[in-house]
Amino acid sequence: MEETISLQDLFKTLKKNLGIILLTTILAITVAGAVSFMFLTPIYENSTQILVNQEQTEASQMTNQNIQTDLQLINTYSVIIKSPAILDQVIGQMNLDTSAEALTQKITVNTAENSQVVNVVVRDEDPAQAVEIANTTAQVFENDIQELMNVDNVSILSAAVLKENPSPVEPNPILNMAIAAVVGLMLGVGIAFLREYLDTSMKTEQDIEDILGVPLLGVISPIKEEAKLEAKPATNRRKAADLNG
Repeated sequence: MEETISLQDLFKTLKKNLGIILLTTILAITVAGAVSFMFLTPIYENSTQILVNQEQTEASQMTNQNIQTDLQLINTYSVIIKSPAILDQVIGQMNLDTSAEALTQKITVNTAENSQVVNVVVRDEDPAQAVEIANTTAQVFENDIQELMNVDNVSILSAAVLKENPSPVEPNPILNMAIAAVVGLMLGVGIAFLREYLDTSMKTEQDIEDILGVPLLGVISPIKEEAKLEAKPATNRRKAADLNG
């Protein structure tokens, strides 16, 4: 017999297991909040901007061809910025106890579409060090690109600045707890339907009809236990016998 589940049955299942659903949701939010605030290390972000353009003279002006050439060079520059040739110098100037490979993981180079501006974004546990790494990387790149590619078309547009009260970009406790709430809710709903699926006991007349596939002919009402009569004293029984005799 094909089983069908009505919307009313779904709501009944959710209502019946509302406590479990709320418990798993609250537990997931609590765990996510505790991990975000107590165990995850805050990560700070800062960036500097580098402008890529052709050197202009009095007799020449910027043309679309010059700009297109600059845009093609940006991809090359992005690779050079994160290369050991640049980062080894940054590590040496700042006396960092790290390798070029590890420092590469902290640096992201990106550009806006059709833009001649390169953003060097640095993430670090220390906000001041993130600023210093970004600025030092930009300065080393600006100086060395002249020798590496024999060009002079790079200048620092905007240096990284340390804010008074920097806010970490990671972790995001509110986002983590929101995601945990959704996961906890889904887990609770899943447990609720799993319990309902594994529960094969028959509780109502409808359950009997659904499981056995036969119509219900009758129902035996609960029989209430009658109150027990108190035993009468023996003398009263004798008096009653005498009266009957």
